[in-house]
Amino acid sequence: MKKYLLIAVMAIVSVAYAAAQPRAIGANLGGGIGFSYQHGFGEANMLDVAVYTPLAVGRGQAWGISGIVTYDWIDPFGATVPWNEKGEWHWYMGVGAGGGCFVNTNPAVGYVGAAGHFGIEYDFWFPLQLSVDWRPIVGVGIGGGNVAFNTGGLYEGITIGVRYKF
Repeated sequence: MKKYLLIAVMAIVSVAYAAAQPRAIGANLGGGIGFSYQHGFGEANMLDVAVYTPLAVGRGQAWGISGIVTYDWIDPFGATVPWNEKGEWHWYMGVGAGGGCFVNTNPAVGYVGAAGHFGIEYDFWFPLQLSVDWRPIVGVGIGGGNVAFNTGGLYEGITIGVRYKF
């Protein structure tokens, strides 16, 4: 009985702790349209989850879906952005993993690899956040029975984001 009580108390404390952390949800626009969710861990860390669909710019362009999860450090090395007026400026960097696939190519192509996350954001005095992010991915590309080193993700992933903070 004591074991179940301890598990219940730990679960309630965990949920309360997670709900008390700052969060943000929003959209990113760049090489595609994306949706992101940020979950803060105190003042200095956050988990960022982003899902993207690339924009089809011309006839025959590939379309698909990709996702990136990174653990970010906010204002790393104790360096802050000095021009804080009404809102707050922050910069962040992080590491994680990402992957995706393009489904209308013949054959279908997928990739998976290590991801980075670098950006700067402005938090308004009301619950809105604007950001410019770069999420490079380097890893393995798989398609048509071939495996190759994928560096195409280094040049994509620059986005402008708008998020609602809650």
